[in-house]
Order: sequence, then structure tokens, then C-alpha cells
Amino acid sequence: MTIRTLAALGLTALAAAGCTSLGVGDPRPVPQAAPARPAEVLPVDPLSADLRAYYEEIEERRVEGRLMRTDDGSEDVTLTPARLAETYIDIALHEEHASSGRRSGRASLLRRWESPVRYSLEFGASSGRQMRVDDYRRVRRLASQLATATGHSVSVTPLGQTDGNFHVLVLSESERRGAGDRLRALIPGIDDGAVRLITDMPRDTFCIALAFSRDGSARYTEAVAVIRAEHPDLTREACYHEELAQGLGLASDSDRARPSIFNDDQQFAFLTAMDLLMLQIHYDPRLQPGMTEREARPVVFTIASELVAGAS
Repeated sequence: MTIRTLAALGLTALAAAGCTSLGVGDPRPVPQAAPARPAEVLPVDPLSADLRAYYEEIEERRVEGRLMRTDDGSEDVTLTPARLAETYIDIALHEEHASSGRRSGRASLLRRWESPVRYSLEFGASSGRQMRVDDYRRVRRLASQLATATGHSVSVTPLGQTDGNFHVLVLSESERRGAGDRLRALIPGIDDGAVRLITDMPRDTFCIALAFSRDGSARYTEAVAVIRAEHPDLTREACYHEELAQGLGLASDSDRARPSIFNDDQQFAFLTAMDLLMLQIHYDPRLQPGMTEREARPVVFTIASELVAGAS
């Protein structure tokens, strides 16, 4: 969705209308104040009010319970190479059920992007101008952090452009339920089951990301994440952190991941220092897409040892 710069258009029109020749002796023109930005008139989603109250209450309880922390967790535990390596293997090389969000325990291949990642942020019509601008800044800051951690090309397309390959949709309840056609346009060939994971998302699923490979390999080529527009600011930003990072290849959650955002206990809202190290492992050139756990394990332990030694 494009944010129209209404104030700028008004100023341009005003300047054009005021360009008249002044004769000798004409009084000096009186400066005119810039027109006020028109008030937004946003469509109201009748299904959003109850959800917004529900998610605000959950965020308030979590913050009061000292969850959704925004520090990097580096003071919580002494990080060892074994802890880092085993946590990475849990998250990157084991599957999570898409329907339940719980780890299945089955081994998975190492999956990641080889082409540059370009996030495109798209909002439903019910999202206001300020929220769009603020969230765009948040996602740009996050993309820079992810690029630094992975050493991979990660960027964000200009706001209003949807030509990226990792689509981030911020939608209200009605917008999400009706997003099937938009998803099919963004990800040609997406199957109906994947569409339903998004359009039929239960309210206890706060956000979701799905990554795809065009050739059936372990190399991602496209992805889509959906964030609920009803979330309060901290919860919405936490969804950006988790889903945009998981869409890079750290696809599972694990109860053993501490301190980490990839843990369903919601202790952290943002990526921790450990999470950034796991992203660094994941995009290390010594690992390759398609590797099994057996192939990757000794390499992962070598990299983890180097990273922990370098951080101490």
C-alpha cells in the first residue's frame, strides 16, 4: 500500500496557485501557513476490536511477568560451544509442525537463502499512516541487524513497493481472512493448504512465516510472513524479529533454546546475542544448503567453538 504524501501535494498546489506577478507598489504577500495534514479516515474492521483488546491484555500480563524482554540476554547464562551448537541444531536442523508450531523431532535439511533477501512490507487498508512509517523503520533496522549477523545480503524495498522476495503482510482479521487472492498473486503456485494456514490462522497464532523453494531444493527463493495488525507495538515488533529471522532458515522453536527468541516461553521479544550467533553459524560458507544433521554437526561445533572463543 502506498502512503500518499498529502501534505506535500497540498504545498505544491498552494505554491502554484500563489505564483502571480507583483507590480511596483504592490503590498508584500502575507506568508501563509502550510495546510494541515488531512485527518486519516481508515476503514474499521468489525472483527478487530475484541482481538486488539485480547492481545493488549496478553502483552500487559507478559511484561508485568518480566517476559518479552528487550535486552540481549547475554548476562543470563555462560555460553559454551556445546550449548550454542546443540541449540542451533535443534532450531535449524529439526522440523516444526506448521499446523501446531511444535517441534516434531524429525531431522530436517539445512535450508537457507542463496539469493539476496529483499523484504517488502505491505499493510492492509485499516493500518494508519504513523504505524506504517514506524514499522517500516523497525523492519529496516532489523534487516540491517540480520545482514550484519549473517553476512548475507538482506534489505528492505521502499515502502509501497512490493517487488521483494520476502513479503511481510500486516493485516487485520478481516483482511487476513480475505488474503487468499493476494497470497496467490505474491507467491504464484502457492498451494491451498499453505494459503489456509494464513487465512484460517487461529487467534493463539500471533504471526506466521512460510518459506518456499521453486526447484524443490533446500535453497529458499520466496517467503511470506503475516503479522496481525491488532497487536500492540511491542508484540508486533517481536513478531517481526521472530518471523523474519525464522524465514532465513532458523525455522523451529525449542524449549532448550535459552536465552533465545526461538522459544515459546516468550521470555524475549527481540533477537538475543545467542540468536545472532546462530544466524552467523547458519550462513557460514562451511555449511551448505541440503546438509543433513550428520553432515553438519561436526562443522557446527567447529564454528561454535570459534564464535564463543571470539566473544570471550
